[in-house]
Amino acid sequence: MIPISGNTLSFDESRSIWGKHLSLQNWNSVFMTPEWQESWWSIYGDNYTLQLIHILSDKRSLGIAPLALNKRKLTFIGDTDLFDYHDFITNNDDFYPHLFETIKSIDWDTLELVSVPEWSPTYSLLPSAALAQGYNVAIEFEDVVPGISLPPSWEEYLGLLNKKDRHELRRKIRRLENAGDLYLRTSNAITLQQDLKLFMSMMAESKEDKKNFLIPKRESFLQSIAVKMQDSNFLKLFILELNETPVSALMCFDYKNTRLVYNSGYVGSYANLSVGLVLKAFCIKDAIESKLAYFDLLRGPEAYKYHLGAIDSNIHKLVVSRSLV
Repeated sequence: MIPISGNTLSFDESRSIWGKHLSLQNWNSVFMTPEWQESWWSIYGDNYTLQLIHILSDKRSLGIAPLALNKRKLTFIGDTDLFDYHDFITNNDDFYPHLFETIKSIDWDTLELVSVPEWSPTYSLLPSAALAQGYNVAIEFEDVVPGISLPPSWEEYLGLLNKKDRHELRRKIRRLENAGDLYLRTSNAITLQQDLKLFMSMMAESKEDKKNFLIPKRESFLQSIAVKMQDSNFLKLFILELNETPVSALMCFDYKNTRLVYNSGYVGSYANLSVGLVLKAFCIKDAIESKLAYFDLLRGPEAYKYHLGAIDSNIHKLVVSRSLV
């Protein structure tokens, strides 16, 4: 029998192991980086016990389980408000049976794993590993995550749109270009703090639900993650100016050949010029010119995503109950 063990680590202790396994995964996301998860934990972790578990088999490292415990419920670190994807940090199929052997010593009744993408090994392999322990497993559809596979050129991208959407996008771009001088820029280390204030102000102005979203803790999180992602060269905070006036903003992350569109805002008085949609189109064009492969519009079925040519993928919630069948 292969010895199974696991060590509960701090973020600092796990960093090198985490980074190694993350780099080996066929798929991972910026939400799975230690920087992202530690930023969330530093603000929201007070009500949880950290269960950052290094899964081992005969001293062989299989991966990291970034979990948290609250009232006998184990979850991924993070929530669905600030994370669009969750997953374990592993590239080894043996991770899943070893995970359940390792966490037997923890007092949990439910393991609730949200935002697991349908292409993840966790979605396909974890249920059978849980059933082998005699646990109950429920799989629930959670949300869509629309995205665009990027072609080599902007003209080819436009050719992917249906006739109506292509006509409308060209019309809106032309109308905005005719309104004055356009300038698209991205934040840098010098402008970041001022641009973040501008971005959050535009978020709050553009939609009531975004205004309600921006409570102090979430503002602190956005501030923290923007700085860390800027330091890692993942942040792309786009600001669109019309006649030297900022009119819309878009926070993206370029990670693993993908541009992830995290949040956006615009100045309400310019809404009639479709400044938000046009900025997203400009960001698609920039992603194509940057030779990125995928434009991920993240969770939610908002209509504009499909007008830009996005196609749905799905994320799911996996719930494992420890009670015996």
